[in-house]
Amino acid sequence: MSKLKVIPEKSLTNSSRIVGLLAQLEKINTESAESDSARYVTSKILHLAQSQEKTRREMTAKGSTGMEVLLSTLENTKDLQTTLNILSILVELVSAGGGRRASFLVSKGGSQILLQLLMNASKESPLNEELMVQIHSILAKIGPKDKKFGVKARISGALNITLNLVKQNLQNHRLVLPCLQLLRVYSANSVNSVSLGKNGVVELMFKIIGPFSKKNSGLMKVALDTLAALLKSKTNARRAVDRGYVQVLLTIYVDWHRHDNRHRNMLIRKGILQSLKSVTNIKLGRKAFIDANGMKILYNTSQECLAVRTLDPLVNTSSLIMRKCFPKNRLPLPTIKSSFHFQLPVIPVTGPVAQLYSLPPEVDDVVDESDDNDDIDLEAENETETEDDLDQNFKNDDIETDINKLKPQQEPGRTVEELKMYEHLFPELVADFQDYDLISKEPKPFVFEGKVRGPIVVPTAGEEASGNSGNLRKGVVTKATVSPKGDEDNKKPACVDPAKEDIKESDRTLPQQLGDQNRTALSVHGLNNDIVKALDRITLQSVPSQTAPGFAAGVKKDCGLPVTVLTCNKACPHVASCGNVLFEGRTVQLGQLCCAGIEPEDDEDTESTSSVEQAPVDVPDGPTLHDSDLYIEIVKSTKSVPEYSEVAYPDYFGHIPPPFREPILERPYGVQRTKIAQDIERLIHQSDIIDRVVYDLDNPNYTIPEEGDILKFNSKFESGNLRKVIQIRKNEYDLILNSDINSNHYHQWFYFEVSGMRPSIAYRFNIINCEKSNSQFNYGMQPLMYSVQEALNARPWWIRVGTDICYYKNHFSRSSVAAGGQKGKSYYTITFTVSFPHKDDVCYFAYHYPYTYSTLQMHLQKLESAHNPQQIYFRKDVLCETLSGNSCPLVTITAMPESNYYEHICQFRNRPYIFLSARVHPGETNASWVMKGTLEYLMSNNPTAQSLRESYIFKIVPMLNPDGVINGNHRCSLSGEDLNRQWQSPNPDLHPTIYHAKGLLQYLAAVKRLPLVYCDYHGHSRKKNVFMYGCSIKETVWHTSDNAASCDVVEDVGYRTLPKILSHIAPAFCMSSCSFVVEKSKESTARVVVWREIGVQRSYTMESTLCGCDQGKYKGLQIGTRELEEMGAKFCVGLLRLKRLTSPLEYNLPSSLLDFENDLMESSCKITSPTTYVLDEDEPRFLEEVDYSAESNDELDMELAENPGDYEPSAQEEVLSDTELSRTYLP
Repeated sequence: MSKLKVIPEKSLTNSSRIVGLLAQLEKINTESAESDSARYVTSKILHLAQSQEKTRREMTAKGSTGMEVLLSTLENTKDLQTTLNILSILVELVSAGGGRRASFLVSKGGSQILLQLLMNASKESPLNEELMVQIHSILAKIGPKDKKFGVKARISGALNITLNLVKQNLQNHRLVLPCLQLLRVYSANSVNSVSLGKNGVVELMFKIIGPFSKKNSGLMKVALDTLAALLKSKTNARRAVDRGYVQVLLTIYVDWHRHDNRHRNMLIRKGILQSLKSVTNIKLGRKAFIDANGMKILYNTSQECLAVRTLDPLVNTSSLIMRKCFPKNRLPLPTIKSSFHFQLPVIPVTGPVAQLYSLPPEVDDVVDESDDNDDIDLEAENETETEDDLDQNFKNDDIETDINKLKPQQEPGRTVEELKMYEHLFPELVADFQDYDLISKEPKPFVFEGKVRGPIVVPTAGEEASGNSGNLRKGVVTKATVSPKGDEDNKKPACVDPAKEDIKESDRTLPQQLGDQNRTALSVHGLNNDIVKALDRITLQSVPSQTAPGFAAGVKKDCGLPVTVLTCNKACPHVASCGNVLFEGRTVQLGQLCCAGIEPEDDEDTESTSSVEQAPVDVPDGPTLHDSDLYIEIVKSTKSVPEYSEVAYPDYFGHIPPPFREPILERPYGVQRTKIAQDIERLIHQSDIIDRVVYDLDNPNYTIPEEGDILKFNSKFESGNLRKVIQIRKNEYDLILNSDINSNHYHQWFYFEVSGMRPSIAYRFNIINCEKSNSQFNYGMQPLMYSVQEALNARPWWIRVGTDICYYKNHFSRSSVAAGGQKGKSYYTITFTVSFPHKDDVCYFAYHYPYTYSTLQMHLQKLESAHNPQQIYFRKDVLCETLSGNSCPLVTITAMPESNYYEHICQFRNRPYIFLSARVHPGETNASWVMKGTLEYLMSNNPTAQSLRESYIFKIVPMLNPDGVINGNHRCSLSGEDLNRQWQSPNPDLHPTIYHAKGLLQYLAAVKRLPLVYCDYHGHSRKKNVFMYGCSIKETVWHTSDNAASCDVVEDVGYRTLPKILSHIAPAFCMSSCSFVVEKSKESTARVVVWREIGVQRSYTMESTLCGCDQGKYKGLQIGTRELEEMGAKFCVGLLRLKRLTSPLEYNLPSSLLDFENDLMESSCKITSPTTYVLDEDEPRFLEEVDYSAESNDELDMELAENPGDYEPSAQEEVLSDTELSRTYLP
């Protein structure tokens, strides 16, 4: 579209007729000439303005004085016709020019002059109707463009003039229409709205609006819009309720709904709904709406509108009103505190935990005494905008602006004597390796340790107290594949124990060759070095997918040796063996689970989206890290608060990534309102609701339903979280999650078991007590499901499932205790619908891919037992014990010195440190999968990994919050606190893992060995991709109003180098989502404290999405464990490239691996623009009107399932249930 041509004043004077007329008019004004002349000139100008857009454009062009001349004439003339002419000209100008010309008129003082004209005209008798129509028309158009219009109108006395005009001329629709339009503008100011209400404006509107009529629909529409604006005032809304107008509005709405068959008056119908929406903002209005049967009326009318897409605005507005008026319910719980109690060694003096302990036992903490959604809750549609405004203010307030506070200031915090307690965790700084033979540098092939084992007996899910259960439990694995280390305190590096190399040939299991299309397993007893080396070279780039062959279902006579799979993809843990499984007397032999060959991707999938050639990341060539027997042994020593005795089948059996991509789910249109309509049906048709408790942690005596068509639930296993289940309809269940222990909130993580299902029936699950105000479930994320039947059919993987998924505010009220002192807050619902493929299967659902503490310990033991001690220095220590007595592992990985010569020992000791941590938030399981990728890569025989080990010493705390993970918490430890807010002043009794992790860093600072990089792995529930948060003074100051201050800050921009490298080499990583702003609310996080107090410039939080990617190679796909582990490996490659960039002289690698470093160094040495601020939401608002706000900072916290038919099993069906396999009991 071409820009409007701005005509300079000189050219106007010379070439434009309108300028001449304006000049004449100006001359008439100054000379006080006869009114006839002014009348003549203004009529000519009016004619030109009506007929030529060019004229209108010239009069409002920059530099034109035409508007001033007209307004001056209007102000001074006494001639009525001249006044009418000028008003007509102004109407022409503002009608055709849109908002810009109206604003132009306001800027020239038009509002004040026109209001004064209105006052003067009102004093004349009789009133000139034409004059009033014109003045009101213009004011109605320019009023919204004048921010102070409401005040000006009130001061001038114009409110009552307009109101009285309407009262006295109700039958004169030509005059009433512009007056109503202006009243609507007046009402935008709350003070004006109240003032008008006192003078009877609400009653007046109800004289104009009425039942269906084909006449005066335009007037009716404007009157309804005005009424909706007026009723936003609580005073006016109460007045309307007192006079019974809620019932009147509903009656009128039903009348228009019935008669408007051709839907030509949708705007009127929506106007009535808007008025109802305004009046129901107050408690009295909601009560009047319920009493007038409003829920049923709007429900029925909206259901009738569903068939016509153009009526969606009516359906959506009706839905908003019904949701707002839905009576607030209490969660059906005795208390919102966790079902599990853990007595703390020390009770904090202040904070939420202290408040929790100080609450008298008789206090009902589920709801507030007088909490009926009192008038605090704003109308749903405006909620997003309101919270966005607050969010904007918060952004400005939260950014640290004090330069002195921003500058890193190394603080020892603890004395050198105190820090000596950590010396024994750094033996690599003093070891001389004189006792070890370090001559051989040949990589030693990894081998498996395994034993010939008998059948694994897995008791049934429901067999909790059967007569032979004790024997069955004893039959569970009695010997672990790798026994745990008994001498944890041994100060020698465990990796150099020569005894470990003595692995008997009979103890080795048989690796299986992978990679060719026929997927044949080698049944020989060994592999030569060539095969091992070939496996070493398999890279992630060439193994994007895999397929497992089918299981042999049926009884086999020959069990033979178990065949252990040599995984070809680092993201594929496998079960070591499968034996016989007992099903209530019936034996079923399971075939082996093995990894198949790798199918190459299609050409278009393998093309790199980066302009830089992707360097291959070799797959770790170590053993499979999953061992069911070892897992059981480890679980026995894992301490949980509920003292779990069961093991979830997915954790016992393991997970491999599925051989197919899982795209981000496309959200069906209208899914949320459909789900909400079903919720509203609960209130309208209460007799249809079953309301039966089928699972309850708070009541151990609840009866498990025996009916065959009721689902059975369980969460009594490590990391499980499900508190209560209520059957709502035949195939619909409400699920309530457990609070974090010693807390009364943080409900988001879930992990539970379901059994007793029927196939091809749509089951709806509603998790009803979520707290975050938005979720990626609204943007294509699906929950995860693991099917035991599928696992037995050689598909042992978590897959994304569910349709009709959405996340929305529900009608369950949060007490002020649970909402941080705020009243009127509601919980949110995650709803999804699932059809199960198998009858009587046992399935597990999870928020994200589970990764338990026992899984970590198993993986670490497998890595420790299988590494090459001549090549890799691997040490596993105990950092500390957690509150419940679990050990927090600390891992050290580097390369062994080339020899025990002095130079090599010096090189070994002087390698820079990299400090990594993960899983401080238990619900962010993706962080553990990324860490698994990092650990496996570091322990691999890959040449690049060896170079990395030779370059750095890695200190890794892979799980900072073991207790939270074990007990199914979402965010806290057993202390009830977010451990990532305790780094400034950690308490050794309440936060031991943080206290000692910080102590390790303080020790390194004290001995002048600051880590080059610190990175804490996290998960993000509201953004896509993988990205980093770092710390920068300059970029923080950029986001404040004091932009000048940022010019004075001198700062090394090296903090940007690693994220920049990762954006080139890791397909899931997104640089544009990174932020380096330091916020006040984050001053106690690991990232900021390690940067500010310890002095590590490259201190990061790496956030991985729970959902998927919207850029790069994985665009449009949900993220899986393969991609997460790949990210962990790519992070390692990034560190190697960082080494090259930071130490180019002492470090050398083939140029092919670092072909982009020059470009990278250039781009990392200058910052061209501020980064994305951390609070920016990455999602656009959804097209539907949805009632959720979009707080986007993840660390801040704080629809139709059709039943295809009822499946009735025959009495003769004695099919054995697969619930037998649901979990393993501990002996």
